[in-house]
Amino acid sequence: MGIHGFQNIEAFKAYLMQEYNYPFMGWDFAHIRDRFTTSPLPWSYPTKVLHVMHTHKITRMLDMGTGGGEYLRDNFQPFPPNTYATEAYAPNVPIARQNLELLGVNVIEICEGDSLPFSDGEFELVINQHEYYDPNEVARILQSGGRFITKQVDGTNDDDVKNLLGVQSKDPPWNLQVASQGLSNCDFHIQDGLSFNMKTRLFDVGALVYYLKIAPWVIPHFHPESYLEELAKIHNRISKEGYMDLLTPRFFISAIKP
Repeated sequence: MGIHGFQNIEAFKAYLMQEYNYPFMGWDFAHIRDRFTTSPLPWSYPTKVLHVMHTHKITRMLDMGTGGGEYLRDNFQPFPPNTYATEAYAPNVPIARQNLELLGVNVIEICEGDSLPFSDGEFELVINQHEYYDPNEVARILQSGGRFITKQVDGTNDDDVKNLLGVQSKDPPWNLQVASQGLSNCDFHIQDGLSFNMKTRLFDVGALVYYLKIAPWVIPHFHPESYLEELAKIHNRISKEGYMDLLTPRFFISAIKP
């Protein structure tokens, strides 16, 4: 197979490996930011969180899965007086502490799936962007009348990528209906529920390789050499058409604990 713009398969493989080996810190996509775009969502997660923070004069807030803390730092200042952030990916923890602790945020390292290290009814607001959560644990740590606001990645988010690489999807359903039912089963009142079929426009196969390296849950043990032919087809298609669109759905829930 000819590979547009490359002398041979070895040159193409070397390019893919360069992308695969590029370092990644925190949750910063600066390396590939100019090589993909996403369609705008019909809601703003920061705006909705800030509205609750200000309207209800929140004093105790938790950010679940803060990554390197960049998103919390850049979107939600000034923070409530007692703001905490959790992170389960160990390499992110020192980065989050560097970004947040001087701003008064307490960064707590956790193990995913464990009980959250907080008292019953400790928080007025729990926020969560793209992070796993146990609705029972969220209910436990929220005060009566407390609010849970989450923006989630739909379970079909990576289906287009998997199909292009010949990988069968085996993920259980995860969407607005499933998540809302899980919260309702814990007696949450769903105040707002939204979903949208966002599209990601990809301009470069190298950016896809980098993404699959930093998101190992998409295709476990992904390595570009294992998918060289499929990646070459994606590259040739992008070279011919200028881009490739991928369906990457999102959903949003705002819920209140009675």
